[in-house]
Amino acid sequence: MDPHLLRTFTAVARLGSFSAAAHELGYTQSAVSQQVAALEADLGVALLGRRPVAPTEAGARLLDHADVLLTRLAAARADVVRVARTPVVSLVVGAAGCAFGPRAARALAEFRGAMPRAQVGVRGLERAAVVPAVVAGEVDLGLVDGAVAPTDPLRLPQAEGLAVAVVGEEPLAVLLPPGHPLAGRTGLRLDDLTDALWLDAPGAAVPLADLRAATPGAYPAGLGYAGGDARVLHELVGAGHGLAVLPRSAAGPAAVPLTEPHLVHRVEVVHGAAASPAATRYAAALAAG
Repeated sequence: MDPHLLRTFTAVARLGSFSAAAHELGYTQSAVSQQVAALEADLGVALLGRRPVAPTEAGARLLDHADVLLTRLAAARADVVRVARTPVVSLVVGAAGCAFGPRAARALAEFRGAMPRAQVGVRGLERAAVVPAVVAGEVDLGLVDGAVAPTDPLRLPQAEGLAVAVVGEEPLAVLLPPGHPLAGRTGLRLDDLTDALWLDAPGAAVPLADLRAATPGAYPAGLGYAGGDARVLHELVGAGHGLAVLPRSAAGPAAVPLTEPHLVHRVEVVHGAAASPAATRYAAALAAG
């Protein structure tokens, strides 16, 4: 059923006149007559009596549906036009290591609640690749992390000219396999662990380079893990392949707090000085915690 023909028919039925409908719609009277006739031919039934001009029983039944049909069509048209005219909002977050933690996830949920139509993605990157990805526009903003003293910033030599802000920090803990002789302690010193076997897993734990910078030592690596899946890391530690230092929220309740040196796991957000509104909104959600 052609909506244009239906609209013409409803105008004639409402006004009780072909000429009045033609004047309202901007058509000739013959064009209005032809459109009503075409609709009747399509449905195979007379819709209007001609003298006087009034709906037949079938026409009256069609009028019962016409207003709803035309209203729904107008709403559909308006919705399609609105979507076409509304710019697509997108946000791509680049995250390294343990940077994308509970706080980042909550902020992303808040962002999506405020902008439900936004296209959102999270891209896992190596730590050294996050800032270059922001500079190149491959991601809208980046999350970087590391183990530092509470008063020290992360070392981001490539971030000159970018906006950098602290997202949060939390204590560190040492992940030990079950039955390890140090597992029952209330705290551990890194000094006592420099000769232990470690996992080299910079994408899922504090990099060994950060530990060596804080407390020089050998930190022999028993196994290298290039992924970022915390579950895989826990399985590797549990099987005795080496120790790992993680943020307390990622280490789990069985991990032992790292007490010396006094280090924290810090997460910082990096974005361009002229960040997109989406990146600015997400950064604000991160800062609010």
